[in-house]
Amino acid sequence: MRRHLTQELHNLIERGRDRQLRLAVTGLSRAGKTAFLTSLVHQLRHAGLEARLDLLRAAREGRLLGAQRVAQPDLGVPRFPYDAAMAALDGTPPQWPAPTRGISELRLTIKHRTRRARGLLGDTATLTLDLIDYPGEWLLDLPLLEHDFLSWCEAQQATLGAERQRLSAAWLQAAGALSPDDTADENHLAEVAAHYATALRASREAGFADLQPGRFLLPGDLEDAPVLQFFPLLDIGEAQRAELEALPGSSVYKTLARRFDHYRRHVVKPFYRDHFRRFDRQIVLVDVLGALNAGPERFEDLSRALGTLMRSFDYGKRSLLNRLFSPRIDRLAIAATKADHVTPEQHPNVVALLEALLAEPLKDLRYADVPVKALSLASVSATEPRDVEHEGRRRAALRGTTLEGEDVLLFPGDVPPRLPAHDFWARQGFAFTAFRPPQRDTAALPHVRMDAALDWLIGDKLT
Repeated sequence: MRRHLTQELHNLIERGRDRQLRLAVTGLSRAGKTAFLTSLVHQLRHAGLEARLDLLRAAREGRLLGAQRVAQPDLGVPRFPYDAAMAALDGTPPQWPAPTRGISELRLTIKHRTRRARGLLGDTATLTLDLIDYPGEWLLDLPLLEHDFLSWCEAQQATLGAERQRLSAAWLQAAGALSPDDTADENHLAEVAAHYATALRASREAGFADLQPGRFLLPGDLEDAPVLQFFPLLDIGEAQRAELEALPGSSVYKTLARRFDHYRRHVVKPFYRDHFRRFDRQIVLVDVLGALNAGPERFEDLSRALGTLMRSFDYGKRSLLNRLFSPRIDRLAIAATKADHVTPEQHPNVVALLEALLAEPLKDLRYADVPVKALSLASVSATEPRDVEHEGRRRAALRGTTLEGEDVLLFPGDVPPRLPAHDFWARQGFAFTAFRPPQRDTAALPHVRMDAALDWLIGDKLT
């Protein structure tokens, strides 16, 4: 207890001195969070050596001395598996790190020289950076805090497009046979909930993102617990609220509503309270190219999921007292990942499409006067740009190795700079190839604009 209090006091002092940051790396499933965190640590560890960080001012000016991993403050949370991730990237053949399965943390101390007047180098200083990783699936539970069971049922029915309905056929049939006023049968509810979880998993595999509850996809220690044995009821809405609330406690509706409420209060709220309300900076990673590949229904699904998710975070400027006792995210980056999967001249279009995808949340952020930057990046660059001659013209292309091990030279296609209209999908599809990590011949991981992301997120603290 004394050691914990000492650590909390130290953290409070460091926050007061503006020498400690908590960075939220946010992204839905398969957005590349694990690769981003691994590359971030790796680039800072190799600062001043092999890492190419010209867009990070402290590195460009020769003031960034490097970083070290140190003991994390919360001994009850697993450490981010950096070594295992690097082992995967350095394997034969190289592999992408395993996706996040639970919460983990990592603390870095970053040493740099301060800047004096006229650019002279000053004394050394240390910035403590806390990084927190967590499954993207769990993020989608945060909007549940805005719902009760009835409003959630209505919201979930709105997400069921034609493809989601096909993937959810078994659950829809089982749920459709239930009436809200039926007497609840525990075993039957568990069976229907299992059908719902199967439908969510199938939807995730098909590329959908707006899937709730997230713990149905990664249950962790809640596997088979009654708190995960609920699901939306069909064909009910606000007009029936009084009638539904009058049902007995043993009814299907009241039983599912209790479980939903328990999940919201005892699973979602503690997760939000313990891990999200203390962040200072945030980067939101978005797999825009994957959504384009998956087609219009999945692309719209991603847009809806991100818009809903962004409302769950607390943005705004802070005074020193607010920083100490009521932290709030005061700088945000939104990043389209896997930029190495398209040719460099397409990167501006990727950023423009990302901004269009998040147009409404960005309006709210700018109204709140929160500094926000959109960019494209590749945490670990898996391709090399090339110029090839085709039909007498020079064209940009990419050289890389597919996940199946085939070496290819290709032009992956154009990225639209705005949200595609419905007729666009009929005229043109996308087939962006997935690549495996490169076989490294240098000590530093190759990347695209990781230094720009670092400069925006922590550069102002390295002065």
